[in-house]
Amino acid sequence: MSISPRLLLCCEHYPPSVGGVQEVMRQIAERLAAEGLEVTVATSPHPQRSLDTVRNGVRVVSFDIVGNWAKGMTGQIEEYRSFLRHGKFDAVLIKAAQQWTFDAAMHVLPEMVCRKLFIPCGFSGLRDPFYSKYFQQMPEWLRRFDGLIFYSNEYQDIAFARAHGIKSLHLIPNGVDEREFQDPEFGEIRQRLGIDVKDDLIIGVGSRIATKGHWEVVRAFRKANLNRPATLVINANSPGNTFAGSVKRHLKHALTGRLPLPWVARWYNLTQKFKRVLVVDLSRADVVSLYKSADLFVMASHVEYSPLVLFEAAAAGTPFVASDAGNSQEIARWTRGGVVVPRGKEGSAMPNINALVQEIENMLSDKEKLNAIGQMAKITIWNEGFTWQKIVLRYRNLLIP
Repeated sequence: MSISPRLLLCCEHYPPSVGGVQEVMRQIAERLAAEGLEVTVATSPHPQRSLDTVRNGVRVVSFDIVGNWAKGMTGQIEEYRSFLRHGKFDAVLIKAAQQWTFDAAMHVLPEMVCRKLFIPCGFSGLRDPFYSKYFQQMPEWLRRFDGLIFYSNEYQDIAFARAHGIKSLHLIPNGVDEREFQDPEFGEIRQRLGIDVKDDLIIGVGSRIATKGHWEVVRAFRKANLNRPATLVINANSPGNTFAGSVKRHLKHALTGRLPLPWVARWYNLTQKFKRVLVVDLSRADVVSLYKSADLFVMASHVEYSPLVLFEAAAAGTPFVASDAGNSQEIARWTRGGVVVPRGKEGSAMPNINALVQEIENMLSDKEKLNAIGQMAKITIWNEGFTWQKIVLRYRNLLIP
């Protein structure tokens, strides 16, 4: 009787924690487990998940570690390293630098007799002086892997690898869960949110943090000259569950002149007649319905790597206007689903607000063209293989060649 390959996936956070990293790793883990592989995830604890449990066929083991190589790490570091040494895994996949599941593993990776793959996930600190010594070590660390996986063919992480002569580089873009988007029905989300079917519906999706650009989307929406009554719905989940974390975020936002998003929405709705802003935190099923029933998706993030939300908008047939963050321009070319606006002044991470306003106006001024873009994007997502069903097969072929 054949023995199933034993795979280990390592990522700082995993569901029920919410975020792009978590979703990518969940898709890989659960789909490979469903095929009969023995899949384990090493990650941080979560208050809604036991420390060693099975979740949808995947064993999830938590290690109470915080920090990274540059900032310093504390917690169960040796327990994690022992887990790597003695787990008898056939393959390991680590996602993202500058976090403990990668940084703590570098000490023991040469001892692991298995196939080793790494997703750099953008190298967000590459140009930060604080991480200069960290990235001096990076070429040596990268050579310890059998292969590197990138979501972009143009971003700084793959350019770094090429510049240092790293071999075995693989491009595997992100995508969507085809099971969520293949059903054309989108329920009664407009009705439940009190939005008239004739009104323009603009949406944004992302954590309730400044770098996701929700405040910039509200500013652009306010300035936009639209032909019909419109509602902007921002689905913004809280990135943490602690009271202290919430207070810290609000203070940080206040220092940059940002009031809490719900306050902004209430004030906005009191001063506008034909425009409305709603800040919500919907279930995943309702978020998918929101994508499908929207006229336009707007993303004004300051920092991204390969935003899943743009693939999801395209899969829903909803055109997008996006900031030039991460590989948004590549996604726009791949999906044909929208446009990307330039950054603001030189050196700024924020999008050009006036350009954002102009593209929102342009998109919503011609509904026939808008619908054509949306339909083309939806077809492209399926025809070009931007679904997890096809993407995970590529991961499997690299992990178990």
